[in-house]
Amino acid sequence: MSALIYIETSIPSFYHETRPERDLQSRRDWTRQWWELSKFDQELVIGLPVISELEETPSPKREKTLALIAQLRVLPYSLEIAEIVEVYFAHKLMPIEAQGDADHLALASFHNCDMLVTWNCKHLANANKFGHIHRVNALLGLRTPALVTPLQLLEKDDENET
Repeated sequence: MSALIYIETSIPSFYHETRPERDLQSRRDWTRQWWELSKFDQELVIGLPVISELEETPSPKREKTLALIAQLRVLPYSLEIAEIVEVYFAHKLMPIEAQGDADHLALASFHNCDMLVTWNCKHLANANKFGHIHRVNALLGLRTPALVTPLQLLEKDDENET
């Protein structure tokens, strides 16, 4: 059985990053390196919020990011997902302004994803928040996916090669 990997909006966005700042270029490079790795035992998936957020991106980046994810399976968004998001807000996992972040986490958790890959280190891939996220998901009977960046996954692959 393959691992289910939820791809959050920042991944296709950074894959096509063009801003010149060194840190942004590094994230772009790490994202591309990870994306190009063989994933024979993984299925990459997205949610409708990823598509909605990328559709708000200016051209030509919009078309490039949407093309990158075009072949990925889209996980369904249901009433249960919306209810999970409301619980996240009630437990202050993230502010209401971070609706998209809550949607991504709820989708990945509800659909039992093994990982949620993101560059969002404020609300998602944040070690200081992981315990709180895990506790709230446990209250809901949900498994919490690993919340990771492409760089962390590249470092894991490097460890496996030594």
